Amino acid sequence: MRRTQFVASSVLLLCACTVGPDFHAPEPPPTQQYTREPMPAATVAASGTNGTAQAFVEATHAPPQWWTKFQSDELNELVDIALKRSPTLDSARAKLKQAGENYAAQAGLTELPTIDASVSASRQTVDIAALGISGVPSPGPFSLFNASVSVSYLLDFAGGNRRTLEALRSRVDYNAYELDAAQLTLAGNVVSGVIRRASLKRQIELTQALENEQTEQLAIINARYAAGGVALADVHSQRTLVAQTQASLPALLTQLSQVEHQLAILLGEPPSNAKLADIALDSLHLPDAVPLTLPSTLARERPDIRAALALLHEASANIGVATANLYPAFLISAGAGSQRTRIGGLPDSLNIWNFGLSMTQPIFRGGALRAQKRASVAAYQAALADYRETVLQSLEQVANALRALQDDAQALQAREIAAGEARSSMAITRAQYAAGGVGRSELLDAERQVSQTSLDRTRAHADRLADTAALFQALGGGWTTNTPPF
Repeated sequence: MRRTQFVASSVLLLCACTVGPDFHAPEPPPTQQYTREPMPAATVAASGTNGTAQAFVEATHAPPQWWTKFQSDELNELVDIALKRSPTLDSARAKLKQAGENYAAQAGLTELPTIDASVSASRQTVDIAALGISGVPSPGPFSLFNASVSVSYLLDFAGGNRRTLEALRSRVDYNAYELDAAQLTLAGNVVSGVIRRASLKRQIELTQALENEQTEQLAIINARYAAGGVALADVHSQRTLVAQTQASLPALLTQLSQVEHQLAILLGEPPSNAKLADIALDSLHLPDAVPLTLPSTLARERPDIRAALALLHEASANIGVATANLYPAFLISAGAGSQRTRIGGLPDSLNIWNFGLSMTQPIFRGGALRAQKRASVAAYQAALADYRETVLQSLEQVANALRALQDDAQALQAREIAAGEARSSMAITRAQYAAGGVGRSELLDAERQVSQTSLDRTRAHADRLADTAALFQALGGGWTTNTPPF
């Protein structure tokens, strides 16, 4: 009895060890800024709608629900609808639920003993002569009833079970972060789609106005040509301008349809059923303060980085699983039951019981277990490289968005100056036309320049809004990790 107690105690003590590496997250990026040159305090400013300078403000966390900073109730409503109806998010939630249930199932199998009950009945006969006993008549057929309960528990000697649960828990974390990333991407796609749709609608309006002005100007040039006032080359030149403007319209209309179809899908609706609010480009407010977190904060908060970190954790735990497979496995089992020739006698007493401890030590598997461990180490190295690449790509996206915001502000400033000059020129030309100093053709030419510069400013305005949304999305959007569904 003492020997048995000693062996059992020794096994239990050995079960406290866990082989394989303990996971430690890699260090955050060793940099305090995203771009090579230090960021300016703010972008340049421009006159007109959303021409305000954007200040880069240091923040401790990425802003939650960043799309509300555009101050559009219609935009907020579209994002909320997409987050509720998107099939992509439904799929991500189901995968998170699946991962949680897989973890719960494995935890139930490994952390607690397995208890099974069995009941059987059989009809048997025994041939005494076959046992070498002669002169004794064989009994007739009889019934045998058996009821038993068995208990077994696999001792976690090397910590393989704990490492398996650690890997499954990391998979749950991965799916939770993937859901966060899907929500962030969905919100970003809705915002960028709304901005692009508003920009295209405004571009189409201005292009149609430009076409009307060029067509009217063509009619005047044709009349002058018929009167011998201009050369035929001037007619062809104006016809070229009209044709080029007309050719740009179908492409803009196609892009508008595609954006509206994409928005419908993001909202979980067929393109034919989507009801999209008419959000004008000028109704979207440009955030004048842009929160900017440190790269180390980005690595802690951005969902796709956290998802890559969870996969790295899973790969680390799998090394422990492969290592534990090299060690002995101990199984404790016990059972008790009743065996009777009458079914009514089963509850009378327990006449069968067993208790045992077994050990299985791998001796020769053709090098498979060692190879599996080496493979798990290689998988960890690959996951580490993927994590580093995800971090670097995230830094690149933020740096690109910051650079774009500075360039967008300068482009909008230049476009606004050009538009202002065109408006001033048109005002002078309109006064001259009223005084009879210039003809209708010159006035139309001035109006055409206003339409063209307004078209260019619209594109620059939309780029600034879209790149602001891209920066918010690149910073991670302030999503909070979802609670695992178990």
